[in-house]
This record gives sequence, C-alpha cells and structure tokens, in this order.
Amino acid sequence: MKKLEGRHVLVTGGSMGIGAACVRDAAENGARVSFVDINIEAGQAFAAQMRSEGFEVEFAEGNVADFENLKKGIDSLIAKFGDVYGLVNNAGVNSYADPVEMTDEQWDAFFNVDLKGMWLAAKLTIPGMKRAKKGAIVNVSSIHGRLAYYNFFPYSAAKHAVIGMTRNLGVDLGSQGIRVNAVSPGYIMTPLAQGWYDLDPTRYPEAIAKQPMGRVGEAHEVAKVVSFLLSDDSSFVNASDWAIDGAFGARMA
Repeated sequence: MKKLEGRHVLVTGGSMGIGAACVRDAAENGARVSFVDINIEAGQAFAAQMRSEGFEVEFAEGNVADFENLKKGIDSLIAKFGDVYGLVNNAGVNSYADPVEMTDEQWDAFFNVDLKGMWLAAKLTIPGMKRAKKGAIVNVSSIHGRLAYYNFFPYSAAKHAVIGMTRNLGVDLGSQGIRVNAVSPGYIMTPLAQGWYDLDPTRYPEAIAKQPMGRVGEAHEVAKVVSFLLSDDSSFVNASDWAIDGAFGARMA
C-alpha cells in the first residue's frame, strides 16, 4: 500500500511551484488530492492534467485571505473527497518592505495570506481530523523563519510566526491524534524563482556559490518531505520544523 493510500490531502496554493509538486507527490503516493488557488485558469489546467494521468485530483477556487471564499472552496472539495486528513498550508506571497514606509493596509494584506491564511485553512479542516482522531498538517515556512537577512521585512517575521504557530498547534492537537509540522525550504527552483534569476544574470551564480551542495533544490524534493510528514512513516514527529535547504542554514549560522 502506498503511504497516503485512501486519504484526502488538501494543498493550498497548489497550481504551481512547491504546491503543485506537493499535489503530484501526494497523488503518486495514493492520496485523493484537492487543492485551492486564486489562479483559476492554472488550477483548472493542472487538475485536468493530473486527472488525464489517472490521478484523483480536484481543484476549487480558494483565497486563503478570505474566510468565506476559502470555506466555499474547501467545503466543495470535502463534499467530493470526504474529510481532509492531510493539509499542506503552502499558499504565500513575498514582501520586502520598508518598516517605516509600509502601510497598515499592506501589512494586513500580506499577513492575511502568509500567516492568517494558514490558520484559516487549519480551522476549516481540523474538525474532520478531530472526528477521525487522526490527521496531519504541514505548514510551509522558509529558511527566513530561522535566519534573518537584509531587507526581508516583514517576510521573515511571518515565516518565524508560521513556525511558532506550528509548534503550538502540534502541542495542542497531539493528544487528539493530529500532528502539525513545518518545512523550511531554502533556495528552491520554482517558476517564480526562475523569473527572479532571469532579471539579473549575476543572481543565479551568486546563489549557487552559497550552496554547500553546489546546487539549489527542486520543488519535488520539498514535496517528498511533505508527503513523509503527512504519512504514518512520521507517526511520532510533531511540532517540528524541517529544514530543506541543502545545509545552507548550517553554513550561514
């Protein structure tokens, strides 16, 4: 039996990048996989592609910053696949703001996605896990949840908070059979990262020069760790944060 056989796994921000890799890896491990995203066209196309390959995958529009919109999407997916037993909180945006110039509105809009959105998705799926007395949540943080660097405000603050929320939920929910863990990716090649590298030809060589393993990571390498944390193979792993950074954090520490 595959490690996620028969389980409903839900991924937020699942239409591309790390989210899409998590959708695919969970499906390959036997799960019924659903995902939400604000990019409807990309979400529909990716779900159709996965179904054409024989996987049970469904998509619904879902904005993690809007509770009612997210609830509508998740409710529709639960109606199709049943209660969620594995949640991957992946949706997020970047923000590199000046702490003085940043407005209240910009702060709220950012944290509504990168922090509040993770709580809202958990809020909507934990009841089903409690009924079953089992479940796993994986929150996607970042190396910036461990390390600080110039001009990463308030992105680093949000990712630190994600790890703190992960620990507290893991402690609070562990007695009910629900585990909550985080992953903290380092330099990972995604479409967004590729676009950033393409803006300046010096960026990619500079990134490689910092890597102890001599390369950046791939989205599927993050997804494999996520699937492990969703599965019973990690049955005594709870309230932890897993660095997936090729030792970059150890070097920079």
